[in-house]
Amino acid sequence: MAPVAPRSGDAIFANVERVNAELFTLTYGAIVRQLLTDLEEVDEVNKQLDQMGYNIGVRLIDEFLAKSNVSRCVDFKETAEVIAKVGFKMFLGVTATVSNWDAEGTTCSLILEDNPLVDFVELPDTCQGLYYCNILSGVVRGALEMVSMKTEVTWIRDMLRGDDVFELQLKLLKQVPEEYPYKDDE
Repeated sequence: MAPVAPRSGDAIFANVERVNAELFTLTYGAIVRQLLTDLEEVDEVNKQLDQMGYNIGVRLIDEFLAKSNVSRCVDFKETAEVIAKVGFKMFLGVTATVSNWDAEGTTCSLILEDNPLVDFVELPDTCQGLYYCNILSGVVRGALEMVSMKTEVTWIRDMLRGDDVFELQLKLLKQVPEEYPYKDDE
């Protein structure tokens, strides 16, 4: 039997059940606003959004792997391409561009020209240190950790801060060897 080919992000996005984009955007905005009210410190909100995203990514990877039919990626470069072309399309309806690779192939940028989380958003002067979409960096970091890649994910550029695109930098810290919960004694 021939191996199952991975499905493209567009094919998955067309067949997956979706919520109304405006409702999703406004709900996310309400969460960020409530965090700002509760935590008062922008740095704490950034940390909380990242942690929330991490928790989502840890769980979201299972759905991604089940619906995308993506097999194990050969290296970090292939993994970044799959995240950009399939993962972002599957869950957000947008694709990212992978660029700015370092010589070792362990650091790259994911560039989003469109980001549905920021529709209707304008940051007030009191929130200039806020990484409004920090939940996305946590999602990517959590999902990658579940496939044995310890990473650091940071925002480099943000359209809400006046930049021309959204740019996330992915840095592979180490490839974690898979551990099995039991030993197979033969």
